[in-house]
Amino acid sequence: MKIYSSDGAKIIFYKGDKFLVYPGVYEPAEDTFLVADHLEVKCGERVLELGTGCGILAILAAKAGAEVVATDINPVALECARVNAVENGVFGRIDFRCGDLFDPVRGELFDTIIFNPPYLPVEPKEKLNEPLELAWDGGKNGRRVIDRFLNELSLHLGPGGRAIFVQSSLSNLSKTIQFLESNNFEFKTVNKKMFFEELFLFQCYRR
Repeated sequence: MKIYSSDGAKIIFYKGDKFLVYPGVYEPAEDTFLVADHLEVKCGERVLELGTGCGILAILAAKAGAEVVATDINPVALECARVNAVENGVFGRIDFRCGDLFDPVRGELFDTIIFNPPYLPVEPKEKLNEPLELAWDGGKNGRRVIDRFLNELSLHLGPGGRAIFVQSSLSNLSKTIQFLESNNFEFKTVNKKMFFEELFLFQCYRR
């Protein structure tokens, strides 16, 4: 992976694929690449990516042959993702929708749901009040968005569906595990140690 600057936007390369990252759009980092490195989707699957950002994960899924819906609350991120989809030749395989979490896909089911949520604990006094902050601000305990996601997850997974999402060790990992176990999910994790936290990639399957 290499990062360069170009006219205010950054250019990121992941395994030979090129992605623009506009100012005000979350820049793919270790959490994004942890998902990308373990992302396996089948041709013909219906995939949902929540919070697509620059679109890298949605585009990788589309390149694998999936039919993808990609959402984001940030309109600038969606425009950036559309441009990247065009540049990577998969624009016709991705349906981009603006909205918060599952709001744009009410009543729809998916084979795979991907989410790199805002998971960092942020005290009110630490808030920057910038749109980009939504990409990492998980509220005081880091779980404001994760809990909303988990509570609605089963409503949007089809039979045999699965979810792939990231969480930090800073945002009460045991609560997520307890939720998954009590809601009949089988799951496995992959972890990556960072400087001040540990990232966990959850791969969850409906029983």
